[in-house]
Amino acid sequence: MTHVSGQHRGRLLLALATASGMLATACTSGGAGAAKDVHHSYRTLPKESGKPRNGGTATIALTPGVSPNYIYPYPPASDDGTVVARGLMWRSLYRPSGNGDQVADLGLSLAEAPAYSSDRKTVTIRMKDYTWSDGKPVTAGDVVFSLALLKAAVAESPANWSFYTPGQFPDGITAEATSPDTLTLKLRTAYNPSYLLSMLTLLYVMPSERWNIARTGGPHLDYTRPRNARAIYDYLTNQSGHQSTFATNPLWQVVNGPYRLKSFDPSTGSFSLVPNRSYSGPGGSRLDQVDFKAFTSASAVLNQFKAGRLTVGTLDSGFITQINALKKHGYHVYGAPAPARFDPLTLNFKDTSNNFDKVVAQPYVRQALQRLIDQEGYIKSRGVHNGAASPNYSTAGSDSPYPPRFGDRAPYPYDPAAAGKLLTGHGWKVVPDGATVCERPGTGTGECGPGIPKGQTIDFTLISATSPAYVGARDTAFASAARKLGVRVRIVTKSLNYMYTNYGNTFAPAGRNKWAMQDYGPLYLAAGYPSSNTVFNTDGSFNLGSYSDPEADKLINASTFGADPRVLSAEVTRLSEDLPVLFFPTPDTLVVWKDTLSGPPSSFNSLLSFLYTPELWYFHG
Repeated sequence: MTHVSGQHRGRLLLALATASGMLATACTSGGAGAAKDVHHSYRTLPKESGKPRNGGTATIALTPGVSPNYIYPYPPASDDGTVVARGLMWRSLYRPSGNGDQVADLGLSLAEAPAYSSDRKTVTIRMKDYTWSDGKPVTAGDVVFSLALLKAAVAESPANWSFYTPGQFPDGITAEATSPDTLTLKLRTAYNPSYLLSMLTLLYVMPSERWNIARTGGPHLDYTRPRNARAIYDYLTNQSGHQSTFATNPLWQVVNGPYRLKSFDPSTGSFSLVPNRSYSGPGGSRLDQVDFKAFTSASAVLNQFKAGRLTVGTLDSGFITQINALKKHGYHVYGAPAPARFDPLTLNFKDTSNNFDKVVAQPYVRQALQRLIDQEGYIKSRGVHNGAASPNYSTAGSDSPYPPRFGDRAPYPYDPAAAGKLLTGHGWKVVPDGATVCERPGTGTGECGPGIPKGQTIDFTLISATSPAYVGARDTAFASAARKLGVRVRIVTKSLNYMYTNYGNTFAPAGRNKWAMQDYGPLYLAAGYPSSNTVFNTDGSFNLGSYSDPEADKLINASTFGADPRVLSAEVTRLSEDLPVLFFPTPDTLVVWKDTLSGPPSSFNSLLSFLYTPELWYFHG
């Protein structure tokens, strides 16, 4: 899973007061006709072109609202998605794939494909010939070190890694460097190979001979001892808190990826990278420098594109009619739904404000609320997606190899009348544009449900991200539809960074009564094997809203540990029908880059999942 970036997933400014008025069809005037059928203008991935030349600086726009503030490769859950240059300075053991049919890109990975014993409890991994920036080889011992520190992190607190579920990876895994280039993993419990590979794409490999210290200038420690591993982890994460030293601290200059950090601006989160000349992986690192620029709004990004100051970035669908103008300014525009992405309206099952926890616990209430989301209307709307999105009703996302049983058919299609009947059929008096109340409390047929008193209203707070713009627009449309059903939704807007830090029951439990729903944009699961482990299992560390369902736990457990990957479809079906979240359409990610920049088409396709490989790019005349 990843939030905005890498796994989690990219996460503009539009006045919410006018958003509902913009929910017109694509057939209205004002240039909306361009949104009626836009896919043909950007769905073709440009071919590699031009004669490569060395040099030049590529300037990349970061996702608006996301400012990196952490550098240690394993951030706590509250900082996930805000790590400087994740994957470019320190490679994970296996590079995540931007292809929905593959979990990992073996060509860009530090190791060959893993080999399994017949019982799947022994995994042998052969390291490739990679080198640290100080000239020393990347070894199996470095992987053992990295796993030891990850274990220390989650032993200190489960919230120290957003992909952790107690009792699962890295628990119960013993790593041994049987030779410098051979890693052997012993598993207490066998994992599904696809799931284990997805976890190994999250195992960032760190320099054991340089980072195995607990204080600056201190002695080198035996990291295989848990006490020492914890001391090392505490020291490294403490150093990661000093943003002003990111570019000067010698620790962070020892890298195995294609780049090292040149500069970092703590006031904005912008940073610059230069090539690691000792990098031995694919790509020529022809570029002299890569600059990542932070932005507060998508409109600012668009203006910088038009001024020719950006090389690579994304375009919000609110500016879909600007595609032709960008092409005239010398840019390619390519877009499609990212693999294993879905856009959730996350529900907080622990918010006791106005008994929201009791209300949302009722499946019929969740089904009624889902029926208020007009996915097709949002897609066509000039104010939301402008045609640049696809319907989606499952956790697996579009075109998954593990589709839900219902296929593309919506389990709870848009139908406000049916939503009203669900409420009235369960004891509520629906008052359109007023306050719908529970008239028949109780747990019997036709009654509101456990813990819901007579006179209860459905009134809650929805935290809405300030960017991308479609987030605010769709939340406003949802609140408007709810109001017509007598449901009051109070929208509060916050930046993505603020949301990541303050709204998650697993890592910010003190704020659990401050939000009933939140919309932070996309959520990315592992491409190729979109398991919801850690996200929707009861004790998952990224279970933001404390969803809990025994049947879902059973299926997630089976897809995680079982030998048959097909059970994942059953997991996807259960979750999609039980609604741990409400589902919005999946927007197309629109990637923009200068037509003087080229490289393998796959390196630009992976930008749909915010996977950057600038070491494969070059400028041409």
